[in-house]
Amino acid sequence: MTSENKQTGAKPGDSIAGESAGAPANEDRAANGRTEPAGTREHRPGPAEGAGGAGGAGGAGSTVERTADGANDQEMAELVGKLIEPEGLAGTERRRLLGRLTTLLARGSRRAKATGVGRGRWLAEVFTAVAPRIPIRDLATLSEHHHGLISEALADDLVRTAAKATMTVGAIGGALAAAEFVTPPLLLSAPAQLVAETLVVAAIEVKLLAELHEVYGVRVPGTGAQRAMVFVAAWSRQRGVDPLSPATVGIALGAAAKTALRNRLLRTLGRHLTTLGPFLTGAVAGGALNRAATRRLAEAVRGDLRISGALPPGKS
Repeated sequence: MTSENKQTGAKPGDSIAGESAGAPANEDRAANGRTEPAGTREHRPGPAEGAGGAGGAGGAGSTVERTADGANDQEMAELVGKLIEPEGLAGTERRRLLGRLTTLLARGSRRAKATGVGRGRWLAEVFTAVAPRIPIRDLATLSEHHHGLISEALADDLVRTAAKATMTVGAIGGALAAAEFVTPPLLLSAPAQLVAETLVVAAIEVKLLAELHEVYGVRVPGTGAQRAMVFVAAWSRQRGVDPLSPATVGIALGAAAKTALRNRLLRTLGRHLTTLGPFLTGAVAGGALNRAATRRLAEAVRGDLRISGALPPGKS
């Protein structure tokens, strides 16, 4: 009998898909009187965060903007990292975290509009900034977290846990949307809320896809950031990674892959429009659609990995 994932904290065997860099200070949290620990091993800032100096026409203003963007990216990554944990968070805490992520995304969206960046491109840029910080566990850690399961039994449990997590995100989003229908002025925050749901669901599914590759023995070459982009590109196609393709990393970082990512994120965003139904109908619809989509992704990826992987014998 399989079990849900009982532990989600970082373990010595966990790996991070990005490189480590200094964590910029977060003025918003300080201003709100809250103190939170700096990023854990599960949520390290990526190499692109806060990059660049004050050169060129932008001068000091450009430096300030880049610093603010870097701080926002780090906090968003931390929030997404907490929200993709399948267990250990109360519903009220999940709503609070989702609300904070919505606020940061609304702020970033306003800056993007001011610079003429399209919504699809901006959404893809935000997700590629978050993706390298998604914690990916190795096979030994996965088996430990799932009570010694391996092989197909472990894959089944991973899929069950991820589907439950995406269903929870859809249900929480639907509940928030129902409250907004009761108070119409709050509907102004709905688009950013939908973006927040989209990012969290995408992160859960990328994590699932990457960890299924671990279970099926399919190793993806490259640095942490490169591997993250490979898994993001695979998620965009809703397929497993072909380990025999020498151009896998190059393709993952190409223009076609970026377009596919934008399209996939926008389709996922469109799916979350169902959460705007009144009287909690959105919660039911959003949760059910998310769960079904996650299971379809897992089925397609597992089919690919069974062909190319070296799966060990199963264990009940």
